[in-house]
Amino acid sequence: MNNPRDILITIVVLVLSIALHEFGHAYSADRLGDDTPRRQGRVTLWPDKHFDPLGFMMMCVTAIFGYGIGWGKPVQVDYRNFKNVRRDDIIVTLAGPAMNLFLAVIFGLTLRFALSTGLEFDIDNLFVAFAYYFVSINLSLMFFNLLPIFPLDGSHVVRRLLPESIGEPFYNFSMQWGPMILLIAVFSGSGVLGSLIRPAVFSMMRLILGV
Repeated sequence: MNNPRDILITIVVLVLSIALHEFGHAYSADRLGDDTPRRQGRVTLWPDKHFDPLGFMMMCVTAIFGYGIGWGKPVQVDYRNFKNVRRDDIIVTLAGPAMNLFLAVIFGLTLRFALSTGLEFDIDNLFVAFAYYFVSINLSLMFFNLLPIFPLDGSHVVRRLLPESIGEPFYNFSMQWGPMILLIAVFSGSGVLGSLIRPAVFSMMRLILGV
């Protein structure tokens, strides 16, 4: 179980990171011709526009037990406004995880530079803690969202990458059973999800931080 400071840092980082994740979806959809997110006020970095009460409660509960998981309000998209549905849906879908990768790289390189100038890697240091949490949480969010389980982004990508005769049945199956599979994985603790994404997260962290 985390201490109060780490719980607060985890929640703050999650709120900001998920807001930027949803902004990525909204901004890319808007740029590709769908004004639905703009009309709904979602093309913004303000976290309150992407706030989901249940997702926030999940952040708080899981942060207390040592791992932070949550979600924001899903960005609504009208595929009929896209010129190339298959291509544009993949771009819009991947824009969310790409924003998490962007945050991880920015904070990771900032921390790496600070350490190269003589700063000790001391997790009790507030700057080090915030930067480290931004890296680890955003990489976790990125790889977690890329899992091919509905309603995660990975299920949309797989749907569009596969031939329609395979992609649509897969997506329909995932819509029916994906949320249940995801809930079981989440409430089983960090073990199931950790075994899926932890190796990728640690490898990317070593690459970004240089340690």
